[in-house]
Amino acid sequence: MPAVAKGRSKTFQLTVLILAVLIGFGCSRKEAAGDIITYRLKWLFNTSAVGDLYADSQDLFAKEGLTVTIKEGGPERDAIRELELGRAQFGVASADQVIRALSNGAEIIVIAQIFQVNPLQWIYRSDKIKLTELADLKGQVLGVTFGGNDETILRTLLAKAGLTEADVRLYSVRYDYAPFLKKLVNFWPVYRNTQAVFLAEKLRGSGDAVAFFNPADYGVRFVANSLVTSKKMIESRPQTVHKFTTALLQGWRAAMDPANADRAVGMLQRYDKDSTVEILQQELAVTRSLVQPDRSVPIGFIDTAAWKQTEEIMLTQGLLPAPVQVEKILRQIPRQ
Repeated sequence: MPAVAKGRSKTFQLTVLILAVLIGFGCSRKEAAGDIITYRLKWLFNTSAVGDLYADSQDLFAKEGLTVTIKEGGPERDAIRELELGRAQFGVASADQVIRALSNGAEIIVIAQIFQVNPLQWIYRSDKIKLTELADLKGQVLGVTFGGNDETILRTLLAKAGLTEADVRLYSVRYDYAPFLKKLVNFWPVYRNTQAVFLAEKLRGSGDAVAFFNPADYGVRFVANSLVTSKKMIESRPQTVHKFTTALLQGWRAAMDPANADRAVGMLQRYDKDSTVEILQQELAVTRSLVQPDRSVPIGFIDTAAWKQTEEIMLTQGLLPAPVQVEKILRQIPRQ
């Protein structure tokens, strides 16, 4: 072969090799970029997110080859909306948020349920109110956040008891505990694993007897924090979904293990500098009872019956124009 031809052949081969390397590099970068995840919480960094934060602090996401940024939620942050816009790949939402989004055409999938028992309950002074059955609510002044989930739940409870709004006095709750602390109201909505711990300590310090009213004890199960992702994510990146959920639930299992309590509380102190170690320990213990009340039920289990009941409650109260059949978008990952 002439020298010129040989030179051209080598040049061509070298060009092909360089192109192959560049294409491979580009693909590897694309795959790596595909493992960068944004996870939007429902609320702030507190004990309700202890498993999420624990998974991150113990590098459980990294061990699955994922780079995860956990972002706080709040009133101005809608995890489902961010999934739709592609700003987040995973998020935390309550069942009512999911059901409303489905009603509006959102394509989302629930892949795990963090809380088996809704932390939204009521604290009350048991020396002022005696509650042994729902009918005992009659004639009481009941704190309620109008437009909030507690209003939906409370109206369901009243209906189960055969009571109407005329049988009780509903007191509008704001972000101020003063009416409760001043005993203007003795029945107040709280998150059992956060606000309630602080308030209970304060009341006991004043000599008040404290108890909690859990709607689930009366057959009302309104699903709280759950892990959601988009239908697009499930279809286009199933392995990433599996890896993320596996790491996240591993974090929750570890954070809920009493053997890791000190480590979990120490981690929470980095985010909650106002609460004492004792308060955080109590919050963690209560969270454990809400996330896994039954040790035979694995953490993350999706309670389909509770989801269907939540939808039925919303339909009954006119919060939905039509059924959405929420059970169709419940997909346990990984399978249990």
